[in-house]
Amino acid sequence: MRKKSNNITIKKEQNGANLGFEEKLWKAADKLRSNMDAAEYKHIVLGLIFLKYVTDAFLEKHKELEKEDTDKFIVSEDRDEYAAANIFYVPKKARWHYIAENAKKPEIGKIIDEAMEALEKENVSLKGVLIKNYARETLNKQRLGELIDLIGTIGLWDKESKSKDILGRVYEYFLGQFADAEGKSGGQFYTPSCIVKLLVNMIEPYKGRVYDPCCGSGGMFVQSERFVEEHSGRRGDIAIYGQESNQTTWRLCKMNLAIRGIAGEIVWNDQGSFLKDAFPNLKADYILANPPFNDSDWSGELLRDDVRWKYGVPPVGNANFAWIQHFIHHLAPNGIAGFVMANGSMSSNTGGEGEIRKNIIEADLIDCMIALPSQLFYNTMIPACLWFITRDKKNNKYRNRVGETLFIDCRNMGVMRDRRHRELTDEEIKKIADIYHQWKSKNGKYKDIPGFCKAATIEDIRKNDYVLTPGRYVEIVKIEEDDEKFEEKMKRLTKELKEQFEESKKLEKEIRNNLKGLGYDL
Repeated sequence: MRKKSNNITIKKEQNGANLGFEEKLWKAADKLRSNMDAAEYKHIVLGLIFLKYVTDAFLEKHKELEKEDTDKFIVSEDRDEYAAANIFYVPKKARWHYIAENAKKPEIGKIIDEAMEALEKENVSLKGVLIKNYARETLNKQRLGELIDLIGTIGLWDKESKSKDILGRVYEYFLGQFADAEGKSGGQFYTPSCIVKLLVNMIEPYKGRVYDPCCGSGGMFVQSERFVEEHSGRRGDIAIYGQESNQTTWRLCKMNLAIRGIAGEIVWNDQGSFLKDAFPNLKADYILANPPFNDSDWSGELLRDDVRWKYGVPPVGNANFAWIQHFIHHLAPNGIAGFVMANGSMSSNTGGEGEIRKNIIEADLIDCMIALPSQLFYNTMIPACLWFITRDKKNNKYRNRVGETLFIDCRNMGVMRDRRHRELTDEEIKKIADIYHQWKSKNGKYKDIPGFCKAATIEDIRKNDYVLTPGRYVEIVKIEEDDEKFEEKMKRLTKELKEQFEESKKLEKEIRNNLKGLGYDL
């Protein structure tokens, strides 16, 4: 079956799955962007998708209520009926068909702004969340009308769409594409889904409190809920707590959770989790996070005597060990934290970081360290790793792992999605998570795999000067000599060195030019 509308073709298989649906929709929507910056266009598109979603959900419930009672108008417009079903009440002027009917009018921007205001007024949880600047002069109203027509082709609340999570897929895909289009700044709100999936599959948040103090657009929470449901749990089995200092990103998070019907306490304040911890008494069962790498602007000079710095005062110029100790501070006695960090956190001794890391290691808090492949992130080329911290290695659910840490080296994993970005496959994610769970399990059949994983002791880590880089512990796989002749090998290596030298000269020239532009002439 094929359906054509606004140059977007949606092809369905017999099982109802859409082939390339998100990609086709993105390409069609992106054509309407014209010269608009991706950061600006992001909110226009995602806001309209959200409005379409809440209308579809509302109308489905509206039809049900009309069938249940003869006094149709009173029952079907009763706000409490929708609240009880965890569905937003949508006033008439905010319903999608009203927006669509007026899509070609010059005042369509004003109509959408009024719709967003009306929707927020009727639903307290949306207060201050929705973008309301569609009426601005710089926004091409013809393009806006075309975008409304395009989004109108998506069914988001019918039975099939819900079962396939059409809206969630579209929203998540668009977040990733916008992060890609925005480059460095895009990474502030989006962690690649393969990294989120790996973190979630490692810590397995089945039941309890899930916390992310720098939650971005909420991907960690979405994946946690998805994990619970995929393993036959109930959505209410986990309680969500999040904090975000960027108000625009906080709005994305609130909408991202709302479209999936996920409830949670997501707090915004412009001071952030260090200066104004929204949950000072929270002890979380699971912590998932991707904090900013090597953040030098974290107001560390104001927090020299903070209670969270149990293992050492973090340097003012780098927040990495402030984040790590913030996570430890909020971890429940049997809790586990999994988070992303810059590779420097595993070996740096700058500003006392080495001493803090030593104290955390000697406290036997580090369960697992993973070295990630390069080019996974949209916002940085800085190599990254994953830390997994637990307070209780004697936990009865697993075997006693006191004095042990698992090291996994994944630097050679992943496939290139395009020329710039790599991603871990589902098979690779499963392989990594399985190794970790085998190592933890009482009945596991874990074995060290040379070049991939190694179970080390605290004494091993002491011998390596408290450096946590997996490459220090994972044995190097011996590569058999090939049949390449000595002369050929030398010729090849010489050529490679020459190419590397030329690249370094280009980089040096670029650095000199940049410094010159800043007034420094070397």
